[in-house]
Amino acid sequence: MSATRHVQGIGVGVRRQFAAALARTTRQVDFVEVTPENWLGFGGERKQQLAACVERYPTVLHSVSLNIGGLEALDEEFLAGVATLGAQVGMPFWSDHVCYSSVAGQPVSDLLPLPFSQEAVAHTAARIREVKTRVPHGLALENATFYAHMPVPAGEVALSEGAFLRRILEEGDCGMLLDVNNVYVNSQNHGFDPFSFIDELPMERVWQLHVAGHTLVDDVIIDTHIGPIIDPVWALYQHTLRRAGRLIPTIVEWDQEIPALDKVLDEVDRARKLANEALGGVVDETVMSREGAR
Repeated sequence: MSATRHVQGIGVGVRRQFAAALARTTRQVDFVEVTPENWLGFGGERKQQLAACVERYPTVLHSVSLNIGGLEALDEEFLAGVATLGAQVGMPFWSDHVCYSSVAGQPVSDLLPLPFSQEAVAHTAARIREVKTRVPHGLALENATFYAHMPVPAGEVALSEGAFLRRILEEGDCGMLLDVNNVYVNSQNHGFDPFSFIDELPMERVWQLHVAGHTLVDDVIIDTHIGPIIDPVWALYQHTLRRAGRLIPTIVEWDQEIPALDKVLDEVDRARKLANEALGGVVDETVMSREGAR
């Protein structure tokens, strides 16, 4: 498979725990998202499970090790793998995170925040442009959760998170994967209005949305991606769609304490219902139009 496949509607991230069930479910799933690091280089049953899912569903890739804000050279082997897998699944675009993920050349298995500085904007934007020469698919970057603000260079005034993200998107000329749960988590941990934050973002650059669960530990919210999704995040999701005035392809993430597929798809169904309420039924109409054109 090499032709680009349009993504629309509401979908789910492919997880090994339910990949086989996902490939054969009779419930509605409009597209899927694959984390390449969990599938690249594997054969046998895992390769077969991935092939069954991407053959059935339009697919996007969502990686965690691009290290777009890092200081080390970009990982050419990883980028080549993404480009190859992206061509195989016919992805229209792929995504990663606004962060850095290695220190002194060593991966840290985490998504670490960048300083909200113009220097970091310029550095990250230059790397985005470099990535786009390596992977011939559109790149979208996700707003990440963070638990402390990184210091900016002496003499430079820190940007707000919203302004920082806007400048990266504009100077790098790329799309955005807007994680609604991450906005909520950061707003609660750092004390800002999540609805106003959404209103600051350039919706024309938002290509995809994430919704997910999280965990409250004492007085801090941890971005665990454990579901189900709470009502305040759903309210912010509906606000985002109304603000955009259009259906934005949405993925439900569930990454820890993963239940049976049907429980995850209950969240997909709820996302579809709430999106239809927010947009007056456009979700079902858009997906039906796409299916009729195939």
